[in-house]
Amino acid sequence: MEQQVDVVIIGAGSAGLYALGQVKRNTDSYVMVDGGELGTTCSRVGCMPSKALIQIAEDFQRRSIFKREGITGGDGLAVNIPAAMEHMQDLRDIFVDKVLSSSTDEMGDEFIAGNARFLEPDLLQVGERRIRAKRIVIATGSTPIVPAAWKTFGDRILTTDEFFEQEDLPASLAVIGLGVIGLELGQACHRLGVQVTGIDQLQVIGNLDDPKVNEIAIQLLGKEMPLWLGHPANIEEAAGGKLRVTAGERSVEVEKVLVSIGRRPNLDNLGMDKAGIELNANGVPDYNANTMQIGDRPIFIAGDVNNDRQLLHEAADEGRIAGINAGTGVPVAFRRTTPLYITFSDPQIVMVGTSYSELDLDNTLISTIPFGMLGRALIMGKNKGVLRVYADKASGRLLGAAMIAPHGEHLGHLLNWCMEQQLTVQKMVCMPFYHPVIEEAIQPALRELVIQSGLGSDKYPPDLEPL
Repeated sequence: MEQQVDVVIIGAGSAGLYALGQVKRNTDSYVMVDGGELGTTCSRVGCMPSKALIQIAEDFQRRSIFKREGITGGDGLAVNIPAAMEHMQDLRDIFVDKVLSSSTDEMGDEFIAGNARFLEPDLLQVGERRIRAKRIVIATGSTPIVPAAWKTFGDRILTTDEFFEQEDLPASLAVIGLGVIGLELGQACHRLGVQVTGIDQLQVIGNLDDPKVNEIAIQLLGKEMPLWLGHPANIEEAAGGKLRVTAGERSVEVEKVLVSIGRRPNLDNLGMDKAGIELNANGVPDYNANTMQIGDRPIFIAGDVNNDRQLLHEAADEGRIAGINAGTGVPVAFRRTTPLYITFSDPQIVMVGTSYSELDLDNTLISTIPFGMLGRALIMGKNKGVLRVYADKASGRLLGAAMIAPHGEHLGHLLNWCMEQQLTVQKMVCMPFYHPVIEEAIQPALRELVIQSGLGSDKYPPDLEPL
């Protein structure tokens, strides 16, 4: 016997839950289906536990400047790794419980525990149940990629699915893949006493495409732990139960390997062919990023599963858009927000707006500001990094920025919001900048851009605006 509903949401992660919030505003005829571990990727194995461990590592690392600040006893400090991991897991559980208590825990028959697969474009099988829906939201998330040959090494291979369950950290660790997760967890583990080797087949880290920022990032983070770039990694057995990881002509033996080479959309077992949906070269269906609709079908795709912007705030927006359109049945296109990417390394890597590789360099102004002599950064002992800001040559409109910077998360947000308002650098430079704050780094960058543009006044400083 078939159950008939207006909407089925497949996946109870961030995108699915945000979609649910909008679907409920328009219909009472819906179900949510999920056969995996609940609580969202962000809360369980992503944003939140990683930041908890990073905070512990940064607090412990702070002891390295105690002596020059006149604080004694720093050399005697130690970290109890099992206790630190337990604290991280306690915080993780708080975040997961918060998600569950306000979502699936409150649902009755509307929630179905099980894995869904298409039988027909509008018919799903979930266990012994069949559900026919007028509209469907696919929000099944993603899974860490691990090459099949590496899986044979068992629990010595870690992904984020396993890392946050560890009761202790290994003495040595190779991190393969130096994107967001690899840099964040690699640096945190290094600061907690693990011998870490970072490896990436690319010549960039943190997904940076601005060559100057990438160069500085490699210099700064490479001073803490070795970074082997430009060669793919190979893993094989070594003596004593260790693994030998080789990249190019370099090799290291480690207890465990953290694989962070990307995430694969969870589409394999959905039976997309039964829905009449073809996958493109990237392994996902073509869809409209402003409506989240797949072609002209009453099927919407949101969150990590579409393999685009795999970020919590983007999943939230995509889930809401998909939920509105699935709930009403009348697709509406919504404007997407200015891109913002943050890697919580130390210093932080931030990209906002138009990326360097997307710029028309002949028609773009670029200013470069180092953090070496920025007052607040110097006081904090964090005066390392560089900020690069891009503006349109003709109009002076802010286009984008890239940085490796102390507290770059705050600079990134400010610049992002200015781009959302389509502000020009002439307008921005006239805003107040308090002293001494990290945000002061933006001011000379803007001044330089105004001068480069020739759009400022010859009579007055660029940051003074006559009435």
